[in-house]
Amino acid sequence: MTTANAEFPPSAANPRRPGTVGRPWIGARVGPDGVRYRVWALEWPSLALRILRRGGAEERLAMVASEDGYFEAADPAGRGGDRYVYEFPDGSSSPDVASRFQPEGVHGPSECIDASRYPWRVASWRRPAWRGQVVYELHVGTFTQAGTFLGATQRLDHVRELGATAIEIMPIADFPGSRNWGYDGVALYAPSRAYGRPDELRALVDAAHERGLAVILDVVYNHMGPDGNYLGRFSKDYFHARHSTPWGAGFNLNGPNSGPVRDFLVGNALYWLDEFRIDGLRLDATHAILDSAEPSILGEIAALAHIRGAFVIAEDERNSVDLLTPAAAGGSGLDAAWSDDFHHEVRVALTGTRESYYAHYRGTAADVARTLASGWSYLGQPFAPWKGRPRGAPCRHLPVESFVYCIENHDQVGNRAQGERLEHLVEPAAFRAAVALLCLSPYTPMLFMGQEWAARSPFLYFTDHSGELGRQVSEGRRKEFNHPNPGEGGGGPPDPQAPDTFLRSKLRWEEADSAGHAAVVALHRECLAQRRLWLRSADSRDLWSVRAAGEVIVLRYRVPDGPDRLLLVALRRGAQLRWAGHADLAAPAGCAWKLVLHTEGARFGGGGGSDEYPDPTSLLDFARPAAALYISDPG
Repeated sequence: MTTANAEFPPSAANPRRPGTVGRPWIGARVGPDGVRYRVWALEWPSLALRILRRGGAEERLAMVASEDGYFEAADPAGRGGDRYVYEFPDGSSSPDVASRFQPEGVHGPSECIDASRYPWRVASWRRPAWRGQVVYELHVGTFTQAGTFLGATQRLDHVRELGATAIEIMPIADFPGSRNWGYDGVALYAPSRAYGRPDELRALVDAAHERGLAVILDVVYNHMGPDGNYLGRFSKDYFHARHSTPWGAGFNLNGPNSGPVRDFLVGNALYWLDEFRIDGLRLDATHAILDSAEPSILGEIAALAHIRGAFVIAEDERNSVDLLTPAAAGGSGLDAAWSDDFHHEVRVALTGTRESYYAHYRGTAADVARTLASGWSYLGQPFAPWKGRPRGAPCRHLPVESFVYCIENHDQVGNRAQGERLEHLVEPAAFRAAVALLCLSPYTPMLFMGQEWAARSPFLYFTDHSGELGRQVSEGRRKEFNHPNPGEGGGGPPDPQAPDTFLRSKLRWEEADSAGHAAVVALHRECLAQRRLWLRSADSRDLWSVRAAGEVIVLRYRVPDGPDRLLLVALRRGAQLRWAGHADLAAPAGCAWKLVLHTEGARFGGGGGSDEYPDPTSLLDFARPAAALYISDPG
C-alpha cells in the first residue's frame, strides 16, 4: 500500500526527472546546456541524429555507442522545439521511441520538449492517499466536443461538484490517426497531439489539482499498437520471442537483454509521475504481462510510485491476491484492482443476460451480497473459461479500498456492438438502484463519464488506421459480432473507422441540465455526499456486514461514535422484505430508523410524489427496483 506522501517541489525550475531513483533515462532531455539524446539500439553498430532547428536549419550528429547498446549525443545548441529523427546505417530513419511529442503524427519527426518551462500554478500539491477516493473515468477525445486536454479542464468543476475525488484518464500515449481509445498507443512517452501539447496536459493536471482532484493515468505495458511501433527497428529484444497477447507481442521482461526493456517501461511510469505530476497509474491488463523476475515489474513500479506518494491500480482478470499483497509480505504491493465480478453480477441481475463471460454469473441478491462480502465472486472456484482451473483466492483480509467497483466502464460499454451504456439497457428505476449500491458500498466506486446523468450518447469502439490495417479492423469488428455489414440492422456494429462512430460517442453536456437527466445527477451527488459522511471511517470490515434477505441486499454500517446506517437494495421487481424476525434489521436500542434517501423519490426522477417510504416495521414491498438508506435516530 502507499507508504509515503510526496509534495511537489515549489520551484518550476527544478522539476523531478525520470531516472532519479536509479533508472537510466531515455529520449531527448532539454537543459541549460542544450539537448542530450539517448536511445537503446542494440541491433545497430552506429546511429546518427538528424535535427531540424526551429529556425529551419538542419544538422546531422553522430551518436556515441556504449557497451550496453545505448547511443548518446549532446547538442549544445539544441533547445525545446527542435525536431529530430534517428538515422540507421541502412539509410532509413525513425522517430524516437521515447519521444516526448509527435507533432506530425507517430510516423513523423519527434520534438524536443522542455518540461521545466511550464509555470505550475499549484506549487505544493500533496498527493492524496488512495483510501477514500471516488474515481471518474474519462476519455479525453469524447469527454467534450473539443476533445482536448484544455477542453477537459472546462468540465472539472462538474466532476468535483458531483463528489468524485479523482479523474482517471484513458490512455493518451500517441497513436496512429486522429482518434482512438488509446489502447493502440505506440509512442508511450508522447501525449497524443490529437488532444494537445504536453504543456496542455500539464495544464489539465494543474487545473484538477486546483480543484482538489487527483489525476490517474491509464497506461498500457502489455503490448504496443499495430501501426507506428518502431521499437523493433532499434532492437528485436524489446519483445518476447514466444509471448503474445490478444493484442500483439508481449514485452521481453526476463529474457536476454531484458534490462533496458524494463528500464524503458518503468522509466515511462516515473516520467508521468515526475514530469506531469500524475497522482496514480492504472495499469492495463496486467494479467497479460509475462514476468517471472523478482521483484516483478509491477512490484517495481508500485514501489517507486509509493516513494513518490503515488498509487497504482491494476486491471487483472485473475482476481490475484498476490498482486494486492504488500511487498513486505511477498506480494507486488499494488494499491487496488478493478473488480469485474461486481459489475458482472449486477449486470446479470439487472438485464438477465448470460452471453459470453456473463454465463458464469447468476446475479441473484445472494450472489451480489457474496461478492460484496469479500470483494470478488471468484475466490478459488473452478472457472469454466479456464478449463476448470481455479480463479481467485479468498480476499477478505484485504482492505476494502483494494477493490474498484463500477456498474459501467469503457470496456463494458464500448465492447458492446452498439456501445450501449447500462442506462440504455434497463429501466430507470433499476439504474437508480444500481447507482445507490455502487456509491454506498464500502468499496472504491468508479463512475464512467456521462453515467451521472444517464447520457444518451453511446461509447463506441473507434479507430483511425490507414490502408489495409483500417480495412482489417472494420472487418474484424463485423466478424466479432457475426454481422456481414457494419450498422445494417440486427445490431450490427458501426464501422470503427467511420468518423461518425467517434463523433456519436462524444458526450452532449447540454443533457446534464435537462429534465430527467438532472435528477440522475442529483442522485449521484446525494449518494456520494452521504458516502462522505461516514464511509471514510467505516472501511474496516468489522464495522459493516452484508447479506441477502430474499432478493433484497442488506448492507449495515456500525460507525463508532455515530449513528448506524442501513442500506436496502432490490435490483429486481417484486422483492419483499419482512422486518420481523431479522435481528440485524433492528435499530439500535433507543433509536428508530429514519429514511434519508430513497431512489424512487421524485427529486431523483422516481415515481413517488415524495421521499416517503413505508415505515420500516412491517413489510417492504419493492414494486420496482429501488434502494433505501436509513439512519438510526434517537429522536
